[in-house]
Amino acid sequence: MTTLNLVHLATFRLAIRRGSFSAAADALGISQPAVSLQIRQLEQFLQTRLVERTGRGINATAAGQALLAHGERIEQAVDEAIRSVSAFSHEVCGTITLGTGATACIHLLPPLLQRLRGDYPLFRVAVTTGNTLDIVRAVEENRLDMGLVTLPAGGRALDVTPVMDEEFVFIASLAQQEAFSGLTPEVLQTQPLIAFESGSGTRTLIDAWFEAGGFTIVPVMQLGSIEAIKRMVRAGLGYSIVPRMAVKQASDREGLDVQSLTPVLQRRLAVVMRQDRVLSKGIAGVIRMLHDQ
Repeated sequence: MTTLNLVHLATFRLAIRRGSFSAAADALGISQPAVSLQIRQLEQFLQTRLVERTGRGINATAAGQALLAHGERIEQAVDEAIRSVSAFSHEVCGTITLGTGATACIHLLPPLLQRLRGDYPLFRVAVTTGNTLDIVRAVEENRLDMGLVTLPAGGRALDVTPVMDEEFVFIASLAQQEAFSGLTPEVLQTQPLIAFESGSGTRTLIDAWFEAGGFTIVPVMQLGSIEAIKRMVRAGLGYSIVPRMAVKQASDREGLDVQSLTPVLQRRLAVVMRQDRVLSKGIAGVIRMLHDQ
């Protein structure tokens, strides 16, 4: 034994309080030889006698008395440590890092994080934005705790949990809505498209929708900001295809005509985490709220 055994210390203190090894054994529900062995091992560790026998039972030696004084403080310190650690099991606290796309960061996360703050005031989520590939890589390399990305996504030693499906919708300025006779790939490929920049998961999804109809689209503008795209569309410079979350609020779709495409275009968002990541109550709360969107 290289460190002070707290169980042996507690047994010693109980035996002195009860006045005998047998009384301590009865209280602990173990045998008297087991109590004697624990106290003997404690004496061997401290290299001094702690107990002396009397006609009426046992007493603590001078060294034992000194240990008893420290033992009470040790017990208090242990109890305080247990209470401090227990607080983490009852209160959701700490900080996690989350990576996601810019659109989800602007339109999905603010109300979710507001709810999270209300439910778990001691819990913090640090958010960074990027494309799916960069976020997945950061999660793999343990630079992010979790990522909210567009499927398909995956990597070595990652858990991928789908959390929500979202529709992509057509948007055009209200002044131009009558210029579109249909919202199929065949019709829209002849009109000026203001699209997300090439290489993003969103752009790949939109390109695939046109390709499924047999068309390759060449946008008139390629922008990295959903807000910049909507501003250009409001100005009547073309139409776009955007996640519905980007036009969910009345203020977000002001001046815009918003309609479903034919066929309907959807994406699936998923949470990615390392398989060795502990699923804390905070992370579980984030995933649950995403499911509820």
